[in-house]
Amino acid sequence: MKTIKIYIIICVVAALSLTACNDYLDIYPENSLPADKYWANKQDVESSLNLGYYVLRNSIIDDLIPWGEYRSGMLRPQSGTGVNVLMRHEIKATSSLCQWNTMYQIVNAANLVLENAPTAQERDETYHVNELNSHLAEAYFLRALAYFYIVRNWRDAPMPLKAYDTDGVEYALPKSTAKEILAQIKSDLLAAEATGAAKEAWDTQWETKGRCTIWSIYALMADACLWDEDFQRAAEYANKVLQATSPDAPRFMATANSNSWFSMFNPGNSNESILELQFSHDRYENGIPQTNDGILTKTFYNSNFSGVNQYMMSEVIYQELVDEWNNIAQRNRNDYNAACRTIYGSYSGNGYIWKYVGGTSRTDPRTETYFDPNFIIYRVAEVMLMRAEALVMANLGGNEAAYEEAIDLVNQIRKRSNLEALTTLNAQSSAGEILEAIQLERFHEFVGEGKAWYDMLRMGRYTPQAGIDFKTQFLITPVLKYNEHASVSWLQSVLSNENAWYMPIYDTEIQNNKNLVQNPYYL
Repeated sequence: MKTIKIYIIICVVAALSLTACNDYLDIYPENSLPADKYWANKQDVESSLNLGYYVLRNSIIDDLIPWGEYRSGMLRPQSGTGVNVLMRHEIKATSSLCQWNTMYQIVNAANLVLENAPTAQERDETYHVNELNSHLAEAYFLRALAYFYIVRNWRDAPMPLKAYDTDGVEYALPKSTAKEILAQIKSDLLAAEATGAAKEAWDTQWETKGRCTIWSIYALMADACLWDEDFQRAAEYANKVLQATSPDAPRFMATANSNSWFSMFNPGNSNESILELQFSHDRYENGIPQTNDGILTKTFYNSNFSGVNQYMMSEVIYQELVDEWNNIAQRNRNDYNAACRTIYGSYSGNGYIWKYVGGTSRTDPRTETYFDPNFIIYRVAEVMLMRAEALVMANLGGNEAAYEEAIDLVNQIRKRSNLEALTTLNAQSSAGEILEAIQLERFHEFVGEGKAWYDMLRMGRYTPQAGIDFKTQFLITPVLKYNEHASVSWLQSVLSNENAWYMPIYDTEIQNNKNLVQNPYYL
C-alpha cells in the first residue's frame, strides 16, 4: 500500500487548493496551502470533497470505461492498444490497468472529510451544522462509490477507514473480503441517508447532477444491494427514486423522441440524469476551456477505437430496425440508444457510439462547442432495470405481480426507444427468460457507459437456484457471444475459474505491502 499512500499524501495537499464548490472543474492546481491552515473552515472541507469528484472525473478514460466495458467484448479498440489485454482476459499484474490508486485517492479524500469536518465546523462560525451534515453525506457517498468500483474489480482488497494524513497511520493493511466491503458500502450509504442532509437539489443544475444527492445515494444503494444479493432492499431503494414525489426527483424520459433522448448526452444534465461527471466548455482556467480536450469524444472516435463489435451491430441494426439502415424515418434504437452509429449515418463496418460522438443532429459529429459530453454514472432508466432484476431475483419461485412489473419496466424503456413490447414474455414466463431480457436491455441501453462487464459479472455471481446456472447463462454465454478478441476455448477456460473474473493486484502494491496476498489466479 506504499504506492497508494504516496498518491494519497500528494492529494491531501492538492485538495486544499480547490476552494470553491465547483473548482473540481478547474485545471489541477499547482500551489497548495501550508499544513497549519488545514481544516480551518468549510472551504477546506469542500476542497477535499472536490478532489474526490476531480479524481473520479479524471479516471473515466483510464479506469471507468475499460474496467466496466472491455472484458465484455462489446467495444473494440484498435489492435495494439493497452486495453486489449482486458478484452482477451489476459491481464497481468504488471499492467497499469490493474492499478487501484485513483479509487483509494477518493477513499482518502472522503476519510479526510469524515475525520476533520467536525473540527472545521468548530473553528468556523459560519459553517452551520446542516452544511456539515451535507458534507458528511457526500463523503460517505464518495467512499461507498469508490469501494464499489474496487469490490467489482478486485473482489477482496484493503479497506482503510482512516485518513492517510500523517506517517503515523498504518497503511500496510491486509485484504478485506468482498462481503465485508459490500457491508461497509451499505453502511456508508445508510449513514449518508441518516444525516438527513443529503440534498434533493443543489443551487445549480450542474451541481444537482454532478454532486451527491439523495437520489444518487438511493441508486448506489440499490446497485450495491444487487451485488450483495439483498434483493428486497434493492427493489425498495430503486423505488425510492422511481416513486419519489419531490419536484426535484429525477424523472424517466418516457417520450419516444430522438431529440429528447440525445439531450441526455448533448448537452447533458437532463431530467433523467441522477449523477454524471461534469465537463464544461463555458468554464475557463488560464484561458483553457474545461473540456479535457474532448477526451471522451476522441476515445470513441479516433484511431484508438474502432467501435462497437460486429455482433452487437448486427444484433441491433438487423434485428431491431423496422426498415433499411439508411431510411432515417425508420431508425429506432440506433437513433436513440446510439449503440451502433457510423459517423455519416450509413453502415460501413464501424459502429461509433453516437451518444459521445454525435452533435445536435442525427448525422453531424460534435463541434468544439460541445466537444466533451459528461459521463453518466446513474440515470433513471438504469434504476428501473435494477428494480426489474431485483423483483425477479427476489421471486425466483414465481410471482405473477413481480414478473409483470419487471416486464413492464423493460417495455417502458423499449417504448421510449420506439421498439415493440416483448410479446414473448408474460407473467408465466420463467425467471431465466425475464432476466435474459433485462440483461439484454441493459447491454443495448447503456453501451459505452461502463456497465456491460459489471452486468455480466453481477448476474454470473448469483447463487445458483431455481434451476438457473447463473454463471453459464449470464456470464460465460454472453462473453462468448460478444467477445471477438480471444478464442472460445480460451475464454471458456478463463471464465470457468471465478478468481479470473477479477483483476490482479498491481505488482508494486504486492512488493510494498507484505500483508497483501495476490489473487490466486495470477500466482
